[in-house]
Amino acid sequence: MYLLEDWARFLLDLPIRGFPSWETRPADSPYGRSWQYCTAGPTALGLLLERAVKKPVPDFAQENLFKPLGISKVGWQFQPNGTAMTGGGLQLRSRDLLKIAQLYLNRGTWNGHRIISESWAMESVKPHATARPDTDYGYLWWLQTFRAEGRAWPSSGMYGTGGNKVLVFPESQMTVVVTTTNYRVPGASTLTDKLLVDYILKAVK
Repeated sequence: MYLLEDWARFLLDLPIRGFPSWETRPADSPYGRSWQYCTAGPTALGLLLERAVKKPVPDFAQENLFKPLGISKVGWQFQPNGTAMTGGGLQLRSRDLLKIAQLYLNRGTWNGHRIISESWAMESVKPHATARPDTDYGYLWWLQTFRAEGRAWPSSGMYGTGGNKVLVFPESQMTVVVTTTNYRVPGASTLTDKLLVDYILKAVK
């Protein structure tokens, strides 16, 4: 995708996946659908969002999310056509990522003010597909269950390259942000998970 100028066209030109007899068909899969992660999907959402709100994604995000949360330092990446990259690469400080996690922990409110609807906050972190064992997928949220201290820890998470993770643990009323520079490090996400399980979750009383 990154070698082309039109990223949306890349998505539209992808072949439709078939299901031979030895693979589980979507209708027989958990939640009734097959799933495969592809950055081109959320990247195309930026174009759709701009058409819907009739303004650039950074402006819409500033008005409706970042300004209400008091987030002032934001670094956007852009597609060749000028649309903001909505499939990754957004640069935010750890403390500001924590605000977004807390916003979801509070079901869409921040300091007593409604920022996003409670129904959307809840619907987006519901499982809509199975990604792998112990991990489902919501609307751009990874729904992973960690195991530590003899118990299960269900979480909703935003996962970035290099092992960067923003996690919400609703049952424990806890949010965790891990920012790293482990880019191009094999198993970077696993390293973050080990830090979380061996140190953070173990310390929770």
